Amino acid sequence: MAVVSRSSAVGTSLARSLILAGLLVLANAAHAEDELANAPPKLALRIPNDTPGEHCARLDPAGPAMPVTVPLHRTFHDDFDEHPLKSGRWVPHYAGSVVMPESFYSSGAPSELRRKTKYNGEQQIYVDPGYEGSGTVPLGLDPFKVDNGVLSIVASRMPPALKPVLFNSEYISGILTTQQSFSQKFGYFEIRSKVPLGVGVWPAFWMLANDGGWPPEIDIMEGRGQEPGDIVMTTHWRIPATGIVERCGFDFSVPNAWADFHNYGVLWERDRLVYFIDRKAVSEIKVPATFEVPVYMIIDLAMGSKTLGGVGFVDTQSPSEVEFQVDRVSAYQLDAPTPTEATAAR
Repeated sequence: MAVVSRSSAVGTSLARSLILAGLLVLANAAHAEDELANAPPKLALRIPNDTPGEHCARLDPAGPAMPVTVPLHRTFHDDFDEHPLKSGRWVPHYAGSVVMPESFYSSGAPSELRRKTKYNGEQQIYVDPGYEGSGTVPLGLDPFKVDNGVLSIVASRMPPALKPVLFNSEYISGILTTQQSFSQKFGYFEIRSKVPLGVGVWPAFWMLANDGGWPPEIDIMEGRGQEPGDIVMTTHWRIPATGIVERCGFDFSVPNAWADFHNYGVLWERDRLVYFIDRKAVSEIKVPATFEVPVYMIIDLAMGSKTLGGVGFVDTQSPSEVEFQVDRVSAYQLDAPTPTEATAAR
């Protein structure tokens, strides 16, 4: 029979406790990561219990506990188990203020206006397998691929032979919008993605008014391709009295955003917009007066920008091919308050 001293027994017990504690921490961390990776049917987000200021403000995720919990239920979800154009949830172009026949978007000079934003200095053209460019035959170009539940929007340099038919663009890439299938006023909108890098690389998840007006514009996540881990979250609105467009937002540093999946979201409440990274509130702004109509969601990988610093125009250092990987996109609507909650809020 082995004889163990009291001090050895205590040491052994302590070691076992530390190991157990460590395992519990790892288990809890893994559980938290699983929760973050999922888009549950019900979701609760915590926001400040105060009146939002007129201008946007940073929120400290490590600050005091946020006392107000906002309950939500899921209204839209795509975890990309199939090609995004098969589900009917997405279309590969802007529809603009007037929804035209699909033939309007599939070919001819007018289609270019719905497949890139020249004002931004973009150097790509958004394509899909049925797009004909300035020609009359589908080009069969597919910038979307799905692998093990992850969507990749792929931007690649334009083959020289295709430049004449694709408006002399430098890249072919992809965009997905829900304008013709899903829009919503109020609620929480979230993407889980990796943010690619490179000169001229400009990935984004954002929202526009479903009636085609601009602004409002809610930029939930924009990546500055030349600044690794830099994420931009911005609100754009118009001042009714002057017609001047204003914007307010912040940059956030997300370690390894190009290598790891993270959640980027915005909560649109009746009085405020709150931006989230990994479901922790990071900034907020009082809802502008002109935010009155439902918005639709957009995922795209643009190449080249004259409006967003840190992206730049494509050059010889730009990647010949780059992927914007998306694990899922989800939307939630605010739960109606119970009679007790409604009374307490008065």
